[in-house]
Amino acid sequence: MTGDAPAVLRLGGHPVAEYVWRPELPVALSPRPYLHPVRTLGGLTVTDLMPLSHRHHLGVSVAVAEVDGANFWGGRTFIPGHGPAWLDNQGSQEHVRWLRRTDTHLSHTLRWVTIDGRPLLAERRDLSCRPAGPGAWALDFGFALTNTTGETLPVRSPAAHGRTGAGYGGFFWRAPSGHCQIKTRWGTGPETVHGRRAGWLTVLGDGWSLVFIPVGAETRADPWFARTRDYLGFGSALAWDEPLLLAPGATVARRIVTVVADGPVGTERADAYAAETAS
Repeated sequence: MTGDAPAVLRLGGHPVAEYVWRPELPVALSPRPYLHPVRTLGGLTVTDLMPLSHRHHLGVSVAVAEVDGANFWGGRTFIPGHGPAWLDNQGSQEHVRWLRRTDTHLSHTLRWVTIDGRPLLAERRDLSCRPAGPGAWALDFGFALTNTTGETLPVRSPAAHGRTGAGYGGFFWRAPSGHCQIKTRWGTGPETVHGRRAGWLTVLGDGWSLVFIPVGAETRADPWFARTRDYLGFGSALAWDEPLLLAPGATVARRIVTVVADGPVGTERADAYAAETAS
């Protein structure tokens, strides 16, 4: 599945995440760089890769259901009035060049191309890691997408085509299957955050926790996608139920900080992580 050797993020000399920046994947999966495995400081893996039920779920990645008809999510495409269907429209995200590559900071440029090689978007992606207190570390994931065509590009989710609740597309984290609990400041359960905006979202798994924190006004304005039925997947939605229209030369930028912790994280601690990130 990997071409060139992964770039590895390390803290204190220990690997916490591997970034597969030039993967060898089937076209049907919409090939793109991804993080996997991502681990807690105690060594627990908190990502999943190509599970049998959703082969196109690739750890932590930027995955978009549709950009001007091209599928950058992988798998089937939702067609209004028909439902999901296999089309020859899967795009790919290709590494262009490294800007920075150290144990704690990865930065590179990419291009998003259609299945027939037509470039649509140029991207700059920045990944970094830092300690976040006892038993925890923080992954900072930022990306900026620029329309390189001469036409407006519509970015859509299946929900923008009428599939209620399927507003996914953007930063996406596939967690390992198993029992989990979703927490926000308003309560527990995916219904407290799915399709809503929140200053943080906590996922409590088997011995581990993830605290997702949006950074910046634009990212905070995006609703969350949270699914625990059939699989555990979480993301910040670029186009929840309306297309995001990207004009020629325009850029859309987003940033998510994820605290990866051993053990449970309570509401007060999640609030503190969010406050620390904001400062």
